[in-house]
Parts: sequence; structure tokens; C-alpha cells
Amino acid sequence: MTGPYLYDEGPEALHTGTPRRRNGLILAVFGTTLAVGVGMVVALPLVKGSGDDQAREAVGVFTAALAAGDTETAGDLLCEAERDRADAEGRTAEELAVAYAPAGGAGSGGEVTGVEPGELDGKDARQVGVRWDDGSESTLLVVLEDGPRVCGTASGD
Repeated sequence: MTGPYLYDEGPEALHTGTPRRRNGLILAVFGTTLAVGVGMVVALPLVKGSGDDQAREAVGVFTAALAAGDTETAGDLLCEAERDRADAEGRTAEELAVAYAPAGGAGSGGEVTGVEPGELDGKDARQVGVRWDDGSESTLLVVLEDGPRVCGTASGD
């Protein structure tokens, strides 16, 4: 280039040195992201609890809701298959939930007596033993479907 310049030296490239590589920063960002991801996976069972703990808690809330006459909450704790069954029978989920209690009535509470692994339609489930207020016992099946949901009784009940 020729011509009059403001300074005597002439135009110079804006970046005259060799470029610096910042691989350390990129590696630190990816490493931190990876560490946070692994940490969340490890911490999730600690926060949510094991499948047994979730099943025990869900059935405890279910029986407490029935004891308090809160059929809406009990109905909300039923799995999708049970809701579909209620629809097919022309009943509401609340009416079906009440049928789980002995003598088929709200106001019957129960206590969780134990949790065992089980299976329902080829899916992992939990069998939760319940001793009802009238002394009778039953086993409720719980599946993990958008959270733990009551999905029937074990055979023999």
C-alpha cells in the first residue's frame, strides 16, 4: 500500500504476535460440567429415596388420605391403568380408591407393614403390605410412573 499515512511507520497488522491458545479454559468448563452432572446422578437417589422408600411413602399417604376421607388425594395416587379401569367401569378414580379400603369405605386407615420387590405386567413394582384399622391385611402394588402410584393389589387379596 502506498499513500500518505498519518504516522511515518505505515499501517501495521492489528494482531502481530502469535495467537495464544486457551485450551485450559475450555477444558475447565467441560470438566466442571461433567463433574456437576455426575454429582447430580449420584445425589438423586439420596434426595428422592430408594424405590422401596418411595413406595412406602406413597402407600402411607394413600392410607392416610382414605382415613381422613380425602378421596381426591387417594384417587390422585392411582396409576394410569387404574384410572383407565375406573373410566371403563363408569366410576371415578376417587370411587375406585375407596374400594381399596376394607369394606370399601373411606374413613378406613392403615399402616404399612413391609415392602417387597414385585412385578406388574412385566414392569418393576413394589408389593407394600398394609394392616388396616379393622385388623385385615392386604398387599398393594406400587409402580413408579411419574412418581410412585398405587396400581392394584397382589394376587390372593
